[in-house]
Amino acid sequence: MDGAGAKKNLFFIGATNMPHVLDEALIRPGRLDQLIYIPLPDFIARVGIIKAVLRKSPTASNVNLDFLAKECEGFSGADMTELCQRATKAAIRESIAAEDERKKLMRDSGEEDAVMQMDDPVPYITRAHFEEALHNARRSVTAYDLEKFEQFRTKFDPAYAAKKGGAKAIEIDWPEVG
Repeated sequence: MDGAGAKKNLFFIGATNMPHVLDEALIRPGRLDQLIYIPLPDFIARVGIIKAVLRKSPTASNVNLDFLAKECEGFSGADMTELCQRATKAAIRESIAAEDERKKLMRDSGEEDAVMQMDDPVPYITRAHFEEALHNARRSVTAYDLEKFEQFRTKFDPAYAAKKGGAKAIEIDWPEVG
C-alpha cells in the first residue's frame, strides 16, 4: 500500500474467512479500516442461490426449493452448490444405470435398434436425489467459526459493537456556532 497515495480513486479490498488471524496493523485506521461483514445467506438468499445453481438443470416439479432452502439453514453458498451438484450427480448415476439396464434388456431381446429411440429414463433431478444429497451434506462453517466472526466484528466494528451493547459510542458535546 506504500506509494499508493499518489493515485486517485484507488481502493484496496481484502476478504477472508479467517479474520481472527489478521495482523491488527493491517486493519488499523487508515489501512483496511472499513469492515463489511457478510453473514451466511438468509432464507431468501438461500432460495436465490439454489435457483441460480439449478437454473440449467432439469428439476422435477415436486421439488420444493423453498423447503430445500429451509433445510439448508447454516449452509454457505458453496455448501448449497455442493448439495445441488451431489443431487445432479445422483440423477446422472441413476440415468446411466437405467440406460445400461435398458440396453442389456434390449440386447437380450434382440431389439438393439429400439434403444436409441427411447427417452431418458431419468429426465429430472427428483426429490429422492436431493434427499440423498442432503443425507451426505455438510456445513463448512461451524458454530466455533461463527463465534470467532462475531468476536472479530464486535472488536473492530464500533457501530456494530454499540448496537450489540458491547461498546459505548463516544458522546461529544458540540459547542454552538454563532
